[in-house]
Amino acid sequence: MFTLHRYINQSESRWDQFVLSGNNGTLFHLRKFLNYHPKDRFQDHSILIEKKQNLFSVLPAAELIVDGKRILVSHPGSTVGSFVVPENLSIADAMSMSEALVTYVKENNFSGIRITLPPTLYQRRLSNYMDFSFFKQGFTYSKRDVTSILFLEDSLDKNLAKFKSSHLRAVRNAQEKGVNVRQSNDFDSFYHILEQNLKIRHGVSPTHTLAELKNIHALFPDRVNLFAAFVKDVMVAGVVNFVVNDHVVLAFYISHDEAYQEFRAVNLLFYSIFDWAIQQGFRIYDFGTFTVNEEPNMGLGRFKENFGASGIFRDTIELKLN
Repeated sequence: MFTLHRYINQSESRWDQFVLSGNNGTLFHLRKFLNYHPKDRFQDHSILIEKKQNLFSVLPAAELIVDGKRILVSHPGSTVGSFVVPENLSIADAMSMSEALVTYVKENNFSGIRITLPPTLYQRRLSNYMDFSFFKQGFTYSKRDVTSILFLEDSLDKNLAKFKSSHLRAVRNAQEKGVNVRQSNDFDSFYHILEQNLKIRHGVSPTHTLAELKNIHALFPDRVNLFAAFVKDVMVAGVVNFVVNDHVVLAFYISHDEAYQEFRAVNLLFYSIFDWAIQQGFRIYDFGTFTVNEEPNMGLGRFKENFGASGIFRDTIELKLN
């Protein structure tokens, strides 16, 4: 029923048009996003799935060598992956497509498959058909992260009603101390804060280089933005948002200058971001994960909960063939 073809560059426009119309397509599924990576960083092995010679689904993917075995991975240069599917996906098509993927992988001599699933709420029409179908093929959980999701109401006041009193006081405190929040294109200043913060707290570097982050913003000026907090024109905190699709915004980077902690700028940042997101008609704000290797950062989780957020799974599944 389904025919699987390896992606070629000539299919880029067709691919991206499909992602934009799909039930669960995201910024991270777009070829325009995936192609920002240097060509030698990943060995792309993305797949187009056709039904009766019409494009039915796409799967961003790459080849990786894991423990000496060649694995097909839903694209490692993307936050989430898996199939982009039509809104009216049937259980029969889901079952057939997952079976066809396993057959394709075996025929192409892969030793396994690893897929990072988008959170269910990224879909326009909620469905677990693909999850069910993967598990019927023998997939198991490789990793279960938890991401903090906030449902956006139709007014800022309704969202403020979800804030814990401590966060409301922090917002007022920042306003009284003269913290100013605005959108900014000064990614250099933000990146300096981010680098220092990650080094102090976790001993790691940002996922993207400064040049890559600027490039992504240049590619998607309407879908990647920086909200920054200033004290006397000095940037003291910032949040880089990725507009995932037409109803979800993801906080990809959140960081602040420890020297200005007393100004509680991050709280005011999110207050302002929620106001913007509600005015733009978004329905979900994803604060991002607060788990590392399935261990929760309790303080970070609590910080997000105090805005009214709660946790849902961001799962990685795998199938080992040999």
